[in-house]
Amino acid sequence: MESEQVILALAALAQSTRLDVFQLLVKHEPDGLAAGDIARALAVPQNTMSSHLAILSRSGLVTAQRFGRSIVYRAELARVQEVVLFMLRDCCDGSPEICAPVMESLKPCCPPKPKRQAQDKAQGKARGKAYV
Repeated sequence: MESEQVILALAALAQSTRLDVFQLLVKHEPDGLAAGDIARALAVPQNTMSSHLAILSRSGLVTAQRFGRSIVYRAELARVQEVVLFMLRDCCDGSPEICAPVMESLKPCCPPKPKRQAQDKAQGKARGKAYV
């Protein structure tokens, strides 16, 4: 990753509404949210939200996919990982114990959700139904 890309990503997040948008999209991974839903959730006019989403998209922090008349936005977590790794590259000049607390805090904060099929299977068994 180049310095300019990191600067673009950090600049995109250096505004409160865009930071709120990104955090909201992270909470809704992997499904994402439609632009109108994001605007309503944050009480931001849709035309203003459109500008914020465009800036986040150009930075690579969010991606957009059209579904009919709706555009669904998703947080690009791999891009965030690249930005963080860029900033921590060559961390502590060869003294990893100094960076260990930072790296530890980057571990996921919540357990993964069970897969939908596993949930359906468990519910089927509880009702006495066979699930294939």
